[in-house]
Amino acid sequence: MSRLHVVSGKGGTGKTTVAAALALALATEGRRTLLVEVEGRQGIAQLFETEALPYEERKIAVGPGGGEVHALAIDAERALLDYLQMFYKLGSAGRALKKLGAIDFATTIAPGLRDVLLTGKACEAVRRKDKQGRFVYDAVVMDAPPTGRITRFLNVNDEVAGLAKIGPIHNQAQAVMRVLKSPETAVHLVTLLEEMPVQETADGVAELRAAGLPVGGIVINMTRPALLDNGDLDLLAARGARAGVAKALSEAGLGGARRGGLADRLIDPLLEQAREHAERVELERAEHAELTAIGLPTYELELLPEGVDLAGLYQLARDLRKQGPI
Repeated sequence: MSRLHVVSGKGGTGKTTVAAALALALATEGRRTLLVEVEGRQGIAQLFETEALPYEERKIAVGPGGGEVHALAIDAERALLDYLQMFYKLGSAGRALKKLGAIDFATTIAPGLRDVLLTGKACEAVRRKDKQGRFVYDAVVMDAPPTGRITRFLNVNDEVAGLAKIGPIHNQAQAVMRVLKSPETAVHLVTLLEEMPVQETADGVAELRAAGLPVGGIVINMTRPALLDNGDLDLLAARGARAGVAKALSEAGLGGARRGGLADRLIDPLLEQAREHAERVELERAEHAELTAIGLPTYELELLPEGVDLAGLYQLARDLRKQGPI
């Protein structure tokens, strides 16, 4: 079973929300999960209705059965300082470099180094053990960059090839890739039942597979129930649908369909809404078939009409658990 869950998706598909719900879903029966943010947007803090996350692991929620969710916002500059202290024992000299702007300069001109630091921090949490030799976290969930950048972000070994052929940076990248390309890791993609997100998901899966990175499942987010079944849709397409709606309105006590009456004014708007709904259902079925053809496990999360608050986040976590292990 995977221990590092990387969550990506096209912008606007709700990948941060899904990552947070997944961390809650995995924190069951006393299990501990770590939810990691790497883009500096503090989206996790907003979802859990807590203050901005610092560069330290902090408990932010309790899962079902006493599990715990901890969270960490990884800052590339702070991670580089940790790295310099770990391998070069710079101490106060490292802090002086930060004041001079050298740390920001280094992570800006060498984006591959930045990705090594961000992914390396998450992989360290995956491998970390306590004094009894047990893993500190049962699972680590990373709210990762969008699908268009995810393969390059995770494929840090290629990114640092032009930076260092040997030495600590090279060794760190190799250690990170041993985790990222192992069964310990699964990259999940979040999508909507819309043409562009579905296409980007298919492209993302192909890129990840080509890079040898382990793909997990596809989370179809914000699904909406079909209000009309196939029989209803067939009736709408048939001739005489207007008469059928008029009869239904009359039976509901809204009067006959005489010209200019209430029922008469309602018929055409109702038919238009029904046709739009039928078109959406047909489109979503086609997009769902495209996702199924990719050949990965799929999970579905319904659209929450009132938006995602903390209670909604727990509901999404319950829905994920009901659909089996992810």
